[in-house]
Amino acid sequence: MSEKATFAAGCFWGVEDAFMTLPGVVSTRVGYTGGRTEKPTYRDVCSHGTGHAEAVEITFDPATISYQALLDRFWECHDPTQLNRQGPDIGDQYRSVIFFHSAEQKRMAEESLERLDSSGRLHRRIATEIVPAATFWEAEAYHQKYHAKNGGGCGF
Repeated sequence: MSEKATFAAGCFWGVEDAFMTLPGVVSTRVGYTGGRTEKPTYRDVCSHGTGHAEAVEITFDPATISYQALLDRFWECHDPTQLNRQGPDIGDQYRSVIFFHSAEQKRMAEESLERLDSSGRLHRRIATEIVPAATFWEAEAYHQKYHAKNGGGCGF
């Protein structure tokens, strides 16, 4: 039986790249979540008026890949100390968020954040939010598997 995980860590194109080829990941889709507007478009989200983050919803097989392994990849694929940005992408839609789907995911996310924050690996405090999963609005078709269709990517 598959489960879902949802992460926001900057531009969703690169975040999707980081997860889509992992063994045990059944599917990925990019979209918008964590905001107030129903059925937001890319233009709506970029206006900074919706409160949504660009995110990736991952369907995974927990018999093949653990939620902890997904959390590990989440921490690796971006700088969780940056508030409302990743690299050149600036805005609240690029914030770092773990959207949990269960009490167990929440516990694991909080524990993994604490381990990383206290490890001394990072030079600033982690800005990542850990919040309940909300309605996930799938992004426009041209955003799905963007790097796979158009070249580029983050090398995962």
